[in-house]
Amino acid sequence: MNTADPVRGASVLLAFRAKNVRSFRDEIELSLLSTRLAEEGVVRSVTWREGGRPIGVLPVAGVFGANASGKSNVVKAMDDMRAHVLHSFRTGSPTGGIARRPFLLDQAAKREASRFEVDLVLEGVRHEYGFALDDDHVLEEWAYRYPHGKAVRLFHRWGNEVELGAAERVKGRAVLELLRPNALFLSTAASANHPVLLPIYAWFARNLRLAEASSRQFRQALTTQLLDDDARRGQVLALLRAADLGITGAKKYQLDPVVKDRLQRAVRILAGQEGDLDSAEEGPAFDQLGVRLTHRGAAGDIELDAHDESLGTLVWFGLVGPVIEALADGAVLLADELDASLHPALVAELIRLFQDPKSNPRRAQLVFNTHDATILGDSTSDRPIGRDQVWFTEKRTDGSTRLYPLSDLDPRKEEAIGRRYLAGRYGATPILSHQEFDVSAELITSGDRS
Repeated sequence: MNTADPVRGASVLLAFRAKNVRSFRDEIELSLLSTRLAEEGVVRSVTWREGGRPIGVLPVAGVFGANASGKSNVVKAMDDMRAHVLHSFRTGSPTGGIARRPFLLDQAAKREASRFEVDLVLEGVRHEYGFALDDDHVLEEWAYRYPHGKAVRLFHRWGNEVELGAAERVKGRAVLELLRPNALFLSTAASANHPVLLPIYAWFARNLRLAEASSRQFRQALTTQLLDDDARRGQVLALLRAADLGITGAKKYQLDPVVKDRLQRAVRILAGQEGDLDSAEEGPAFDQLGVRLTHRGAAGDIELDAHDESLGTLVWFGLVGPVIEALADGAVLLADELDASLHPALVAELIRLFQDPKSNPRRAQLVFNTHDATILGDSTSDRPIGRDQVWFTEKRTDGSTRLYPLSDLDPRKEEAIGRRYLAGRYGATPILSHQEFDVSAELITSGDRS
């Protein structure tokens, strides 16, 4: 069931865990390890330790659920972890606290620690990295690697006390001189070019980039920049044309130096190299990028102004750059509301780009959430995502989110998953009151505004 030979230098995400983050009161785990339910030809065989048997890793995971059930918070929690790693030392205030998003519907949880952890394979060796923090301090932080299957400590921190591993202890002690209570040891070590820890930090810099509505202008800037790259321009145009949006090409125009600098800064912010997407700063609008798309017309190609482009075209343009970079780098791309303004057939083809080893030879991964049940399919022939790649979110009575995989419910291979999901057979669907809707309708029609 695994594809080809195992890749020994692969870097992939195995699992993400979080607790007391956004709508997750209790610990959640999103696993990208394959199961016996995996589809033929999808699983990637990856070496995770020297002399060890390869493991099966999935290239895609999709999260489904009702409105306000917390499905967006899965990818946003992963993005939160990336932001802490990239920005805690570089942009954090020495005397300030820590900006975090604990579960807000429980007063006790707001005082408790938030916790993040990832299992990775970096260059063919499994790594484990995580941390716990509150509003003021990093309470715990750890990093281990498993070169021969047994844990080797890189460091373990409890508050201000840090146990260093055997490798590069001199460099580690130098990092301790720079460490702040509200900054991660990993972030601090990266600023000092710690040779053992820098690869973990670099993984976060290249991975877990979130495609959401608020980042669209930054992502459009990235796609525009790739049009100037001779090695990437053809790939950008190929994806723009393949989407059946009527696009035939893209023309670039000379930018004012000030606008060009703004475009380049937007790309650096998206990459986590400066600033952050949560700031009030906005990326350049599409009509400021110096690019105009050409469309097929009755008498030939026609350039359209930005305000004449459809929302679907603008959404797709903002996805193309991150998708190309993820596939080229073998990175993990996060997509919030992947179906927003895109046709289900286009979403399915995007998923297949990551599922197919031919278009995704570097083991890139896609984690997304969506409302679109057609992606689940009603037969194996029309199902772009496998049974062990489907996850659900469900809101509990206390307002917290439960995350669970479809594989826990042991669906049959021939099961009409999309239809059964919409019928509520797997949970994760809204519980709507017809009576309350009827009352609302009566109030509307009667003009009662009480």
